[in-house]
Amino acid sequence: MFVQTKKENRAALIAYLPAGFPSSQGCKAAISVLAKAGVDAVEIGYPYSDPVMDGPTIQKAADISLKAGTGAAEVFSTLKFAHEVGLPAVVMTYWNPIERYGIDRFANQMANNGGSGVITPDLTIEESDQWKSATTSAGINRIYVVAPSTTDARLSLVTAECSGFVYAASLMGVTGARTDLSSSGRDLVVRIRKTTDLPVAVGLGVSTRAQARTVAGYADGVIVGSAFIKVLLDAQNEESGLEALAVLAKELVAGVREGR
Repeated sequence: MFVQTKKENRAALIAYLPAGFPSSQGCKAAISVLAKAGVDAVEIGYPYSDPVMDGPTIQKAADISLKAGTGAAEVFSTLKFAHEVGLPAVVMTYWNPIERYGIDRFANQMANNGGSGVITPDLTIEESDQWKSATTSAGINRIYVVAPSTTDARLSLVTAECSGFVYAASLMGVTGARTDLSSSGRDLVVRIRKTTDLPVAVGLGVSTRAQARTVAGYADGVIVGSAFIKVLLDAQNEESGLEALAVLAKELVAGVREGR
């Protein structure tokens, strides 16, 4: 995907949705809507009861998903669905569900269901030996998260362990739509590019066409989660939520493509 978007001289739009939200079938319907709107890839969240990176919007969606019984089977089913509709797909999960499921088993299930890689926001490179072995064996990407607070020395160590792309958290704090974007995202991308040739995708805060355009001007990928989730949460029913999702997705797709 990143090879193709580079040829087209544009960034990619990556949408985040928790598996099982707004419902099991509703999540798959939302992925179809995103694909038709022109979103380039999807990041499927593994709903977790004790998130450290997620803000209130994603926490609320994850709570709805967990109460409906979403677990590993539903995550992999959603992953397979995204793959089948033609979207490159990754899973974002905290480490505990991987360890509980079985490290090698999780990596293999990712590969078996068409997954490209896994974003692990709370896994450090120093604790990744088993994960590195499992992902290498399964042939999937390891995607670590770096932040504005990451020192230059550590940045080179972390990006050296990434594959697929580097996830750049554009600001300090948790996920959530922002009215203004900090310059720290651009500065972080500049620093990352000095350490690796991998694509850099920026997440945290993007919710509007103008913001997507700005981030697409300096990053290889723009990750949007809370804004998509909010329109589904605010809708009176799933049908109207999907309609609102389509409108927002088309706006953000346009913004990303205007970035360069």
